[in-house]
Amino acid sequence: MNEKVLLVTGASSDIGARFINKVKNEYDIIIAHHNGDADNLIDLKSELKDKLVLIEGNFKDENATYKFAEDIKKIGKTPTHILHLPAGKFENVKFSKLTWERFQNDINISLRSLVIILEAILPMMAKNSYGKIVVMLTSCTTNIPPKYLASYVTSKYALLGLVKALANEFADKGIRINGISPTMIETKFLKDVPELLIKQNAINSPTGKNLSVDDVIPMIEFLLSEKANSITGQNIAITNGNIM
Repeated sequence: MNEKVLLVTGASSDIGARFINKVKNEYDIIIAHHNGDADNLIDLKSELKDKLVLIEGNFKDENATYKFAEDIKKIGKTPTHILHLPAGKFENVKFSKLTWERFQNDINISLRSLVIILEAILPMMAKNSYGKIVVMLTSCTTNIPPKYLASYVTSKYALLGLVKALANEFADKGIRINGISPTMIETKFLKDVPELLIKQNAINSPTGKNLSVDDVIPMIEFLLSEKANSITGQNIAITNGNIM
């Protein structure tokens, strides 16, 4: 492996931007996806210059997602490491109030985007006999999910199925694909969740608090490192002290 090329989808998220900042010296090129909200990446772009390539893509739109995959290929550098973070809006909604459009939207953002991107990249990874992929899932896939999150939970279980299937299919190609499933992380992703629920979740945790971004990043680093060469197809829970 001559160059280490990192692709982060959902890079403008709190986790994405913090992760890039943490590992910026470990990669030769970093490709960062955003959906027009690149504020978290502006300082990093000023610091890293051409090393950080920003590509916009609206994963709600199928054509825009295919264009994003093509834009990656146009860079001429095959990603060696991928961190996939995008997810639909996180909010509590009763099933009776949900429409199929909402389910489809969550699936498009999380699952369809990864399918389209990996269809473009995995053949090149396989040719190079190397690749590390980490997909953000949720603790809802490792335990009984809370009420009123049906579309979110469904999209995450679909992602888990993809992780399992592709990990097996590409294991003999030197590609390692894993998911991580944290409990609640205090980020801007929770902006539409009632503050009372966030506080109650912290109270119910053995640590007395919710996870922070810095609690999650070490596991991502590990799974993208050579130390995790023997790990694939796993859904690793980050439980904040809870037994699941």
